[in-house]
Amino acid sequence: MTAPANEPPDRPFAFGGDWWRHGVVYQVYPRSFADSDGNGLGDLRGLIDHLDYLGHGPDGLGVDAIWLSPIFPSPGLDAGYDVADHAAIDPRFGTEADFAELVAEAHRRGIRVILDLVLNHTSDQHRWFQASRASRSGPYANWYLWHEGIDPEGTGTTSPPNNWLSYFGGSAWALEPARGQFYDHTFLAQQPDLNWREPGVRAAQLEMIQGWLDRGVDGFRLDVFNCFLKDEELRSNPLRSEAGRPWDHQVHRYDKDQPGLGGVLEDLRAVVDARDGRMTVGELFEGNPVLAARFVTDRHLVFDFQLLQQPWSSEAFVQAIVERETAFGPERWPTVVLSNHDQSRTASRLAVGGDPDEIARAAAVVLLTLRGTAFLYYGEELGLRDVAVPLEEIQDPPARAASPDFPWWNRDQCRSPMPWTGGPGAGFTTGRPWMRLAPDTATRNVERQLDDPDSILALYRRLLRARRASPALHGGDLTLLPISTPGVLGYLRRAGESLALVLVNFGQSPVEAPVEAGAGGRWELVVSTHLEGPAQFRDGGLVTLGPLEAAVFTLAGGY
Repeated sequence: MTAPANEPPDRPFAFGGDWWRHGVVYQVYPRSFADSDGNGLGDLRGLIDHLDYLGHGPDGLGVDAIWLSPIFPSPGLDAGYDVADHAAIDPRFGTEADFAELVAEAHRRGIRVILDLVLNHTSDQHRWFQASRASRSGPYANWYLWHEGIDPEGTGTTSPPNNWLSYFGGSAWALEPARGQFYDHTFLAQQPDLNWREPGVRAAQLEMIQGWLDRGVDGFRLDVFNCFLKDEELRSNPLRSEAGRPWDHQVHRYDKDQPGLGGVLEDLRAVVDARDGRMTVGELFEGNPVLAARFVTDRHLVFDFQLLQQPWSSEAFVQAIVERETAFGPERWPTVVLSNHDQSRTASRLAVGGDPDEIARAAAVVLLTLRGTAFLYYGEELGLRDVAVPLEEIQDPPARAASPDFPWWNRDQCRSPMPWTGGPGAGFTTGRPWMRLAPDTATRNVERQLDDPDSILALYRRLLRARRASPALHGGDLTLLPISTPGVLGYLRRAGESLALVLVNFGQSPVEAPVEAGAGGRWELVVSTHLEGPAQFRDGGLVTLGPLEAAVFTLAGGY
């Protein structure tokens, strides 16, 4: 599917230097996207072969950037988030030459490339940790968070220095016999946390980022960035009621969100800002829109997962939109996220008692028309569902340890291979896929949906074209409309003379909603999730909406 080398890009680098604000980012989970060599694991060459599917050509989806989950060398204990070398390509995904070709071919199609940087921790196989664990002296001795154990009862039994917990269960401290000290790990014991207060760590990380920029990378997703600093005094966290996961039994006051984080981010962002058109987007580990907005600056986004946590309810979505618009205000630019590699897929999570495909269609309209940079997780454009994974096949580390005392949703379920065709291996691989395929790949796949004008993929392509063509949709402000009809969400997007109206019926019955959009002229339907009998304006400002219908209108005469 790769275009000839001499073919010019269909639409090179739309939106210019502020593409991060206007464009749509497509998250690729590399090991599940496309396998080029038949070993069952997705790779860079497989992604290169499918760039036209993502681009702006006749059959292209029309995204502006791809975000690659980690592709660095790793033991793979946490699906690549246990990084053994931040500056190299894992041979399982390809070669350095493959990555260079990926960047060049993506750029040629007007698609930017974002890497997923895991800067809070490394693998315990990283050369830095191997040197640090060996001795209390030497250049890497303080690159991780080491501390003596304590014996508060005088029993001769050494305990961790405080009560911090691992998000994946148990204490956040592991004893290293070679040093006779404990080291901190927010996640797996094989993922030791770096000491960002150590100048050598900061210098090495910034040098690594500079290296990827030199190789043409356009941006970075920063994994759990608000965990970079921990309390210097290593104070224990306050306790709270024991409900849910053990992690939730504490107020995480001292193991994240520490003073001084702003200075770390300033240093990192200065390296990125030295290059035109580069950006970052930070993953806020357990936060809220107010905290997310606090870290947003020009060219540097922060994920706000408020919408991702809502049920399929107009009231819930209205409240979430109000909270995030209030927190970010007109001067800060938010993100829009409804799914990712850690969360249940949209069609499975939201379709409680409703048609999963129809809800997936309506959710697509919400994702691509709210104010903010939209992040689209691979396969959502097909309406993929979660895939049940038997216990003996589970690869997600904490899911293998799940129990009534440690509830955990298996993240493998949202990471199944991309179905390209209905044939053997779903067109993903000619071998045995690393994870089981969805049971409906014969009917739910790219090839079939490309040929169906009524498909979810066709809807996404129409929405992405409409968003790109409308300044209101890709860059305007947002005003919620006071619609009295229960179950209906409505909002107006505006950028100068460009206006767009979005209406969503969350209910499963047709409705008539009175809409006062506050703009003269005649509204024309641009996109609807219903191809037959779509939404329409009637006399008196009444709009008819079908069950679970979402519709986008613009003023007659243009976007």
